[in-house]
Amino acid sequence: MHTILVVDDDPTVAEVVTGYLERAGFTVDRAADGRQALRIAADRLPDLVVLDLMLPGMDGLEVCRRLRAGASAAVPVIMLTARGDEDDRILGLEIGADDYVTKPFSPRELVLRVESVLRRGGTAGDRRTGPELAAAGIVLDPAARRATKDGLELGLTLREFDLLAHLMRHPGEAIGRERLMHDVWGWEFGDLSTVTVHVRRLRGKIEDDPARPRLIQTVWGVGYRFDVPKEDVPRGDVPKEQDAPLPREEA
Repeated sequence: MHTILVVDDDPTVAEVVTGYLERAGFTVDRAADGRQALRIAADRLPDLVVLDLMLPGMDGLEVCRRLRAGASAAVPVIMLTARGDEDDRILGLEIGADDYVTKPFSPRELVLRVESVLRRGGTAGDRRTGPELAAAGIVLDPAARRATKDGLELGLTLREFDLLAHLMRHPGEAIGRERLMHDVWGWEFGDLSTVTVHVRRLRGKIEDDPARPRLIQTVWGVGYRFDVPKEDVPRGDVPKEQDAPLPREEA
C-alpha cells in the first residue's frame, strides 16, 4: 500500500481527490499549505506527491524545489495547474515535477496518472529490470534505479531516468517527441513541451556543456538522438587506420 501526499488548500478538491485515491487502494496524507506539506514529507516520506501550484504563502513551485533539494528528491511529483498557466507548467517541469494535470480535471484521470507514474518508477509492482546501460562515463542500473557519471551519482528524477534509459537503449536513432511521450510517459497524447523541458533538464545533468550538447542531439523536425562518442563504440565497429589501403609509392 503506497502513500500519496495531497497538497491543496481547497478542502473540496482535497477531499474528492483523497476519496478517489483511497478507493484505488492508496493511503493518503493531506496538507493545506506548503510548509505543512514539507513537514509531513520529512516525517513520513510519501511514494508520490500531488501538489497544487497555487498555495497560500509558499507556492507549489517553491515546495517542489525544496522537495527536490531534500531527502525526498527522488519522490515523484504530479503538479495540479490551471489550464492557462502554461509558463508555470513549464517552470514546474523545469524545477522537477514529473507530470502535471490541468484544472478542471477528472479525479479518475488523476488516479490513472498516479498509477502510471508509480508503475514506471517501479513502486507499483512493475519494476523495470534489464542489463546496465553504459556510455560516455554514464552508467544506468534499471533495477536499482541508479545513475552515475564518472562514478558520481546523478540526481535524476523518475522521468529523467526513464528518458535517459530509453535514449541509451536506442543509440544513434532519431526518436520523435510523440514516440518519447508514448514510450516514456505512457501518454497517447499530451503537451509535447513536456518532452522538450525534460530533455533540456537532462542535458543540464549529463552534458559537459549543456549549451553545446554532445550526447543528446536535437534532430530538427523529428526529435532527439543519443550519440555514442566514438571512443565508446566497440573496437570492432571502428575501422582501423592500418586497414586503409596504403598509398602507392611513386617511381
